[in-house]
Amino acid sequence: MANLTATKPIDALMREAQDTSEHCLKRTLGPVSLIMLGIGAIIGAGLFVRTAAAIADRSGPSVTLAFIVAGFGCAFAGLCYAEFASMIPVAGSAYTYSYATMGELVAWIIGWDLVLEYAVGAATVAIAWSEYFNRVLGWFNARIPYEWSHSPLETMADTGSRGIINLPAIFILLILSALLIKGTKESAIVNGLIVILKVTIVIIVIGIGWGFINPANHTPFIPPPATYVTPQGITHHYGGLLGILGAAGVVFFAYIGFDAVSTAAQEAKNPKRDMPIGILGSLVICTILYVLFAYVLSGVATVEDFRSSGREASVAFAITKYMHGYEWLSKSVTVAILAGFSSVILVMLLGQSRVFYSMSKDGLVPRVFSDVHPRFRTPYRSNMLFFVFTGLFAAFLPEDIVGEMTSIGTLFAFVLVCIGVWILRRRRPDLQRAFKVPAVPFVSTAGVIICGAMIYGLGWTNWLRLIVWLFIGLLIYFTYGRRHSKVQLAVESPALQPKGAPSMAD
Repeated sequence: MANLTATKPIDALMREAQDTSEHCLKRTLGPVSLIMLGIGAIIGAGLFVRTAAAIADRSGPSVTLAFIVAGFGCAFAGLCYAEFASMIPVAGSAYTYSYATMGELVAWIIGWDLVLEYAVGAATVAIAWSEYFNRVLGWFNARIPYEWSHSPLETMADTGSRGIINLPAIFILLILSALLIKGTKESAIVNGLIVILKVTIVIIVIGIGWGFINPANHTPFIPPPATYVTPQGITHHYGGLLGILGAAGVVFFAYIGFDAVSTAAQEAKNPKRDMPIGILGSLVICTILYVLFAYVLSGVATVEDFRSSGREASVAFAITKYMHGYEWLSKSVTVAILAGFSSVILVMLLGQSRVFYSMSKDGLVPRVFSDVHPRFRTPYRSNMLFFVFTGLFAAFLPEDIVGEMTSIGTLFAFVLVCIGVWILRRRRPDLQRAFKVPAVPFVSTAGVIICGAMIYGLGWTNWLRLIVWLFIGLLIYFTYGRRHSKVQLAVESPALQPKGAPSMAD
């Protein structure tokens, strides 16, 4: 009988962190690279796309408050991540932390949950990248035909042309997967260059756009409570507290990424010092930029703009319509978005392969996911397999609005990380912590409450989707993971462990 609450011993995790053999990941990342990694994942589709959706469907100009609420939730969760990452500097992020504190079943749920955040999210962003790539080609009177840049389930309204395969989406996934196989350091350099570009554009939009803010667009700043039905027929709470909470859940997608820094803990040069800097540094920088950007965007254009013709390519639309004389900035934003999508895909693919690397080392998924390249010291086969998975999704399925579903999955992971820090403080107060969350359990409890409120604001349809996704994951766990788990094998056959070795289950 499986012990579903069996935990992976901290001692075993620490030995894994100190392993420098050729079968382990190479430590190449410093604090600046980790901050860049976080910003690379955070600033992208969420800021440039989801902000306008939150304004239109949920909160109006109070989207600024929604970003602050989401930022507080991320700050509390980020502090908990920082403590875990400095104490348990191994790959795997929330999966590894949950395994050490709440047991194997919860760890599996989180690991499966992160597939939703990283792999499915990367495929979805790749589809968006394909659309923007065609827009850039249009500036040069070139374009990839509709049939070769859309899925078979999509039809062009004007001509009736049907898609066959989305080649640009496959292309960007292939290039970035190859870059990850080549090495984490090389990937971090490319990501750093992209981060400099898109942060520069965001700052320029804030600086110039501030002079075009129309105070009427911020009045009333918090719209009275109402309901809004989207063009797809979906009803949302608009305005008031529920509107802000719902918008916080929507724009939370813009924060997804700082937790990806923790997946690279085993590749940090000095994880006990550098991981807190990378996680909290990227979070603080992005929160400041987000609040300012949301204030400017909601002040330049109207809510009705974002509900109609400005719903797609919202930032470029607002610049073109209201910021006369700055059409060049509209094209610059498009380039920044394209680059931003690229860095988001890069970090999501990195995060996913590192989570499955840890799960494979524990026996919960096949060993192929933890095979390390003898020269590059990267999980190359895992990168190849996830390229195939994400490539199939991006090539043959239309872009779907999975932002809210991705957000709810990540919020769920954050809740468990906050709980895990408090549990480990109670169970193992003796462990050395290079970084300690202040005021536990207040901070961890506040993180649970705020993230839980955002989950509530996303509505029952997203709750249902998360439940279905987790049900599929549990089927895989009970048919494969539980039977091959090293922790479970140790529980069932302790005599097979070497004498003097610590137990693989608490």
